[in-house]
Amino acid sequence: MAETTVSSKTVKFIVTRQDKPDAKSYTEEFEVPYRPGMNVISALMEIQRNPKNASGQSTSPVCWESNCLEEVCGACSMVINGKPRQACSALVDKLEQPVRIAPMSTFPVVRDLVIDRSRMFNALKKVKAWIPIDGTYDLGPGPRMAESKRQWAYELSKCMTCGVCLEACPNVNEKTSFIGPAPISQVRLFNAHPTGEMNKDERLDALMEEGGIEGCGNSQNCVRSCPKGIPLTTSIAEMNKATTKHMFKKWLGV
Repeated sequence: MAETTVSSKTVKFIVTRQDKPDAKSYTEEFEVPYRPGMNVISALMEIQRNPKNASGQSTSPVCWESNCLEEVCGACSMVINGKPRQACSALVDKLEQPVRIAPMSTFPVVRDLVIDRSRMFNALKKVKAWIPIDGTYDLGPGPRMAESKRQWAYELSKCMTCGVCLEACPNVNEKTSFIGPAPISQVRLFNAHPTGEMNKDERLDALMEEGGIEGCGNSQNCVRSCPKGIPLTTSIAEMNKATTKHMFKKWLGV
């Protein structure tokens, strides 16, 4: 009897959809059969298998992005019940219903829940968020990091470029060029690396340009929303200190 009750139970989803980048958005309701332990991604998969809305009308499958389903890749970021987060770790049992799903508004919509994250990736390019080794020949073992530094640097390396911190930040919007919290934190990470620090000044120069660290309003939404618990505000504070020192050194010609 209990099994029959579970199988007949449904969960209502209200999805904000958009057919193409320049089209108007609209909402569509779906009812999905409930399963214990289901997450938002499994519900979207069910809608994809049976694309009918709550009225029983056939519709197009909802488009979204996902990959690892383990909160590691960052691909399935979306706004769920008003909060930007990963859909793979959003358990239906813990969500207020009906569950409202929308694309992150900071980024242009490609279709439905699929967004264009170019803004974030271009920001990472701007700050040279990589270790510049071309790999053409074996350089041997690299310099070791002190264990005390390695421990906090590892926490910063957990960033999965999901874009949630940019969505949560009120200073990242279409009216500003602010690069956002994640790229700033990545500057701290790569400047701490024994090899990466040879480009330290270039990264600090990039942070001092328009749209750089001065765009932060210290709302601290980023650190509260980060799914990996990265100390983003600590990184921003450290980079504020580093850019100030860098600026004075440039003035003094040191």
